Amino acid sequence: MTDLVIVLGDQLSPGLSALAAADRATAVVLMMEVHAEATYVRHHQKKIAFLFSAMRHFAEALRADGWTVDYVRLDDPANSQSFDGEVARAAERHGATRILTTEGGEWRVLEAQQGWAALTGTPCEVLPDDRFLSSRDQFADWAAPRKRLVMEDFYRLMRRQTGLLMNGAEPAGGAWNFDAENRKTPPKGLRYPQVPGFAPDAITAEVLDLVAGRFGNHFGDLLPFGHAVTREQALECLADFIENRLAQFGDYQDAMVAGEDQLFHSQLSPYINCGLLLPMEVCAAAEAAYRAGAVPINAAEGFIRQILGWREYVRGIHWVAGPDYTARNHLGATRDLPEFYWTGETDMRCLAQSVGATRRHAHAHHIQRLMVLGNFAMLIGVDPHQVHKWFLCVYDDAYEWVETPNVIGMSQFADGGLMGSKPYAAGGAYINRMSDYCKGCRYKVKLRTGPDACPFNSLYWDFLARHRDLLKGNQRMWRMYDGWDRFDADEQTAIRAQVAGFLETL
Repeated sequence: MTDLVIVLGDQLSPGLSALAAADRATAVVLMMEVHAEATYVRHHQKKIAFLFSAMRHFAEALRADGWTVDYVRLDDPANSQSFDGEVARAAERHGATRILTTEGGEWRVLEAQQGWAALTGTPCEVLPDDRFLSSRDQFADWAAPRKRLVMEDFYRLMRRQTGLLMNGAEPAGGAWNFDAENRKTPPKGLRYPQVPGFAPDAITAEVLDLVAGRFGNHFGDLLPFGHAVTREQALECLADFIENRLAQFGDYQDAMVAGEDQLFHSQLSPYINCGLLLPMEVCAAAEAAYRAGAVPINAAEGFIRQILGWREYVRGIHWVAGPDYTARNHLGATRDLPEFYWTGETDMRCLAQSVGATRRHAHAHHIQRLMVLGNFAMLIGVDPHQVHKWFLCVYDDAYEWVETPNVIGMSQFADGGLMGSKPYAAGGAYINRMSDYCKGCRYKVKLRTGPDACPFNSLYWDFLARHRDLLKGNQRMWRMYDGWDRFDADEQTAIRAQVAGFLETL
């Protein structure tokens, strides 16, 4: 009896449910690099290199642990270049009597897995992904009776369930959420510790050559490359974050500074999302630092909330919202994504800085993604499906289970409020408050109209006016509409004309 155990590129965890269900003495582990997965959106070169290298290193770790691994490389002449093709070939090649696979994180992957039994004529067990701290069933049960799926409610449930940052029945620090203490402006001269980087070894160097040859026309910079590609390296990144950046992460997590792409952020999301790190061990490390007095509560809580709260919450949303979630378009947006999302060539400094970080690192932090890149796309009315595809393409931590709710729901309000109670719309004042981008910008952040006015300002007011019929009943937006109504008719007309002229330049 031979079990064929399928390990996908975002399942690089030794305790994976499919591995746990198999007997390593008789099982064969199949890992596969396939063109279809690298190109169903044209992923950032650095993301492809990171995952291929991490996969190859994980395969070596499995072999060292006694597993038989059948690893199909992208450049294998016999490679069918699809999951279905490689599973079918491997099932026949090894005479598999059972296929074991851990459910993928995307609807299209799960659909493929559910068809492998019929495809191969071999029984196939699709096992839950128990690396998450909340199961799909638990989230669905929590969501079912609720009219609104409030993340804070779910987060408190998860705090109680895991015991993280709990003192008995009460939250550590006397409050559940210290978000109000996460929005400070960094003082001039503040130093930002560098995130660890790792020189490519022979395996990674081979992958870099492969990616340059096959995907060199994809978005982003391939070099320099310093991603962690093994669990040991990822653990080193975790330890470095806890020791050198977590203490100040809480104060400055929403800040943006020109020329500083990393600030005090952990940069751990690509490692958690591909399985090199587990969410519970990351949260436990942050809690331990707080309990030891090494970091303040706003830092530990703010970081844990992003993983225990937000990460688990958006994964639940992905599954309860259904496979058609990416087609939602509550605001009726139809504009094409501007070319500068790919090139970074724009006079708007905040956008140029955010796209630049994305091109260099396949990474940008959450405020750049939400309040600059996502906010601008929503304000100008970009088709949310195009925004979704761009975010999925360019970031090293992007998989549909995490990216789709963040974009379709939170960033673009395309789900009509399933996630967010109001659109995350903001003008230039917000960006000026949270960054130093405006100081060196060609536009003037305090102007609404005229050739030097910050486009965010007129776009913000025009967005409100354009969608008034849809949004006017939202109880969280009356102050915004009160502000618009305070403009006289001439000012409103000037704002609308300013936007029309600006949109023509796109």
